[in-house]
Order: sequence, then structure tokens, then C-alpha cells
Amino acid sequence: MSAAERDYYDVLGVPRAASAEEIKRAYRRLALKYHPDKNPGNKEAEARFKEAAEAYEVLSDPEKRKVYDAQGAAGVRGMGFQGFSSTDEIFSHFGDLFGDLFGGPFGAGPQGPVRGEDKQLAVEIGIGEAVRGSERTFRLDGPAECASCHGSGSAGGAPPVRCPACGGTGRVSRPGREFGGFFRVAKPCPTCGGTGAHIENPCSACGGSGSVVRSRTVTLKIPAGVEEGDILRLAGQGEPGGPGGEPGDLYVVVHLAQDPRFDRRGRDLWTDLRVPFRVAALGGKTSVETPRGTVDLTIPKGTSSGQALRLRGQGLASRKGGPVGDLYARILVTVPQSLSKEQEEAVRSLPEA
Repeated sequence: MSAAERDYYDVLGVPRAASAEEIKRAYRRLALKYHPDKNPGNKEAEARFKEAAEAYEVLSDPEKRKVYDAQGAAGVRGMGFQGFSSTDEIFSHFGDLFGDLFGGPFGAGPQGPVRGEDKQLAVEIGIGEAVRGSERTFRLDGPAECASCHGSGSAGGAPPVRCPACGGTGRVSRPGREFGGFFRVAKPCPTCGGTGAHIENPCSACGGSGSVVRSRTVTLKIPAGVEEGDILRLAGQGEPGGPGGEPGDLYVVVHLAQDPRFDRRGRDLWTDLRVPFRVAALGGKTSVETPRGTVDLTIPKGTSSGQALRLRGQGLASRKGGPVGDLYARILVTVPQSLSKEQEEAVRSLPEA
């Protein structure tokens, strides 16, 4: 059974209000219990090991945990996290959590190139943009992939060689007394940083890091029907990775700006519409603004001030599906400041109710 089918808090055996330290302790306990080296050939233990790792990855990250609490596993998948494909991926991802515990026979082998950090920013859009969709361009200042070596860190993009200090394993280890000597104590190789590779001729533009600090522009396509709090992912637009590593992703949190024309109530919109006394009394047509443009609205005869007229389907939609909201026009009857004698007499002749 995958963690997508079980509640992540139940997987780790912690309450929904658990602290970060409680979540960490629970994961350590399960990882040790179901570790493949303690359960060789046990597919059920391997599945539980992966399940616990997926739950910890989500609940240990404040942003992922917030999205999970609000939208469940589907919301986290929308952020780009699809779980772990193998135990090797888990060892590489969580090796630092256990310190030396995951060294030696657990994750023997180099860590490989380091993936870049994910980044997050917020964008505020108007109601019209939310309805129709739009495109925004951002300028980002900070680390970016070195154009000279294309992120490899090596002059001319030459491939790195095997690290002479660790023989390409990425780790140096020794037997340890922890847990009765079952585990080995291992540490990332200090020469290659655990990658198992060594750059003989570093790129002069980035000094071998694979990244430089510069400005760059990123274009975000905002889909029609985007809602308040939606998170849009731009793959590969986060921080650059270590030499040869994949860049992180950029997550954009969408906020809907206040619009002086509309009062937003869920997917429904409300607007004030001023109507002359004559039109309210006798009926007629007038125009009203909507997020999709101006449309005609029929004012029924005898419409009172404060009465709301509904325009179906002129509210907000959702890219996740569901009914489109409506637009309600709140009628405000305007009275002329001055009347002729004939007009006054005509008004006096009207019934009081």
C-alpha cells in the first residue's frame, strides 16, 4: 500500500499536531525497523520503508505539510513530489538525516551530483487574469547555471574523473559500535563532497561550482481558472545544482488582488450598479461590467434599490472543475437632483408603495 492511499500522519504514527522533532523521531524509528539491510528480500518491509520516507518528506517540509493538510496527497503531487522510485533514491535524499547511520552497506556508492534547491515566490493577479488566464515575466537575481561550462563545473564541459580519495564511492567508512555493530559508520568523502567525482580542470568562469550570480528572466503562464492560494510549478527554474546536478524547481503562489469593482464571495462576484429612477420604475436595459467584459442587463419594471440581479456564469471558474460562479448586480437607484413642476406633479401622482 502506498502513502498516497494512507494518511501520512497514520503512516508515521503521529498526531496531526505533531512537532517537527516528533515527526523526525517517528521516521527514524520506522526507517530502522523496515530498513532493507535488516529485512533482506522482504517486499512488505521495503514497501513500508518507502512509505515512511514519502510521509516524512511531506510532513517535514513546512510548505508541503501545509498543502497536504489542506488538499491531501493530490495537492503535494501538484507541487511536483511524486514519491520515491527506489530505496537508493531514499538513501541519497535522507542520508544526512541519520548522520553516519546510513553510511557503509546502506547507501554504498557516491551520492552523485547535488540537486539544486527549490525556490518560491508569490504573484498577485487581478480577477480578470484569473478568469481569462495570462502570462507574467519575472526577473530573478541570484545563482544561475554557468553558461561557460553548462553547469558541469569543468572547463570546456569535460567530464569529471573518479575521486582518488574514495575511489569513486563518495564515502569513507569504518566499522561502528552503534546498534551492536550491525551498522557501519560512514561519512561523505571530504575530497569530493560525496559525489565520487573530481574535477581536474575547474571552469574559470564559475571556479568549478557550476553556477554564477546573475539576473535572468522567467516566464510564467497563468492558466484560466486559477484560484487564491494555488501553487504553480516551473520545473528547473529554482537554484542551480552542484556541478553536473539538476536545478531545483520554482514554485509560484498565486494571490488574487482586491478589485474595486467586485466583491468576491467564493466563486461568486458582487458589484454595485447605479440605475436611473426612470429605468428602475419603468424597466429597461443597461450595461454592467464583468471580468469577461461589458454585457447588457435587463432591469425589470419596478426594481427597488438594493435588489440584486443575477448574471449566471459571469463569476469565477476553477481549473480544477466545478460550477462557474455568478455575478450579482446590486441595484442602486439614483434620483435626479432637480425636477420640473410637471415632473414633480408626475412623481406626486405615484403611489407611495
